[in-house]
Amino acid sequence: MYVHLPKITIMKFLLPLLLLFSFTNTKAQADSTFIRNIYNQALENGEAYENLRSLCKDIGARVTGSAEAEMAVKWGEKLLKSYHFDKVYLQEIQVPHWERGTTEAAWIENEKGDILKLNILALGGSVGTNGLISGELIEVKNVEALKLLSTDKIKDKIVFLSEAFNQKHINTFQAYGGCYPLRGNGANEASKLGAKAIVIRSLATPNDNYPHTGSTHFDDNVTKIPAAAMSTQNADEVSKWLKQGKVTLKMEMDCKTFPDVTSYNVIAEITGKDNKIITIGGHLDSWDVGEGAHDDGAGIVHSIEALRILKTLNYKPNHTIRCVLFMNEENGNLGGKSYAKLAKEANEEHVCAIESDRGGFLPIGFDVVENKNYLEIVLKHKELLADYDLLKFKNGYGGVDIGPLKEYYPDMMQLGMAINSQAYFNYHHSAADVFETVNKRELELGAAAMATMVYLMDESLK
Repeated sequence: MYVHLPKITIMKFLLPLLLLFSFTNTKAQADSTFIRNIYNQALENGEAYENLRSLCKDIGARVTGSAEAEMAVKWGEKLLKSYHFDKVYLQEIQVPHWERGTTEAAWIENEKGDILKLNILALGGSVGTNGLISGELIEVKNVEALKLLSTDKIKDKIVFLSEAFNQKHINTFQAYGGCYPLRGNGANEASKLGAKAIVIRSLATPNDNYPHTGSTHFDDNVTKIPAAAMSTQNADEVSKWLKQGKVTLKMEMDCKTFPDVTSYNVIAEITGKDNKIITIGGHLDSWDVGEGAHDDGAGIVHSIEALRILKTLNYKPNHTIRCVLFMNEENGNLGGKSYAKLAKEANEEHVCAIESDRGGFLPIGFDVVENKNYLEIVLKHKELLADYDLLKFKNGYGGVDIGPLKEYYPDMMQLGMAINSQAYFNYHHSAADVFETVNKRELELGAAAMATMVYLMDESLK
């Protein structure tokens, strides 16, 4: 049966739809224009590259507890104040203090008396050798294989964990994750079996002569032993020597752990219209070799630049946008843990956190920590972001620094900026991680991507 509806009735139904379409279309155009302005600002008037140069060259490596780490706090506070954000302040925290001491020395010797000098770095948290130590070298592929061995096989010997990155992984962070137990847990497990010391193959993609450091862990009831990483090139050579017969390793390290010290997270804010908070950041500390350019100087300047661009464009956020330069991600994450705990104690409402801690390389998208329908919220902006070659959005990992917020705010959104990972582990935790390895344009694109995602999530999470 056909029912004729008066025109006025039809318009009553259509008008709301037309208004909604008009509003949606207008909002999309406004978003597109604003994002274009973000990228214009980053690429034409960006300050990220100069800020990174200053952090790397004027301060340098910034291991937690060091004089350079304290210089970096002052550097960050002064820089943030120069941009006249609504608030800039320091958040006091207690952090560990480990020092490498004098340069490490190591070599191997075979039964014929041949020697081969090794390039090694003590792992963070290792104890020193108290002079030169010597021991028969026993090669074990990985921690799981080590756990299967008896004390008789390992006692008073030096363990060599030799597992290499799985080169078949396209995302090199997957290869790193597969080998992480060598560094994180190897020394702990070797000590349980009575090992005198441990050396590992560096967690790195290429075959080169740079050793890569990083923190190692000991259980409270386990005796700490000297722990070091050798270059991947050395690791291959050592494996060849061991196939030919007995090998002795000699090494000397002078590292020490001192009492905890006071340090700070450095914080800046643009005040929002409500009391909700979006946190963006990276970590200010680095290891004590190289300059911490990719890890995580890039994340620091990405975050500062994102806040600067939003202020420069006179953006008035719905929520407070808070930039945090976290201290102590590398060997304890006391900056991230303290920040989360203090936020809860202050009854703050945190709705989103975004971290950059994967280097200054080309941004390709964002990982979204699985929770509710947050990935769907991000994917609603897929077409807008595709214009800037931000194409990869998936459930994944946010970041070490922002991770502790989840304990107190389980329903919040967390994102980690994803980058082209192919070269990251060429530099990670090594003397090769210097300013000159960072591409200016890729760094600026990262800052623009960070600012864009902050803007979109501020507009979306209401």
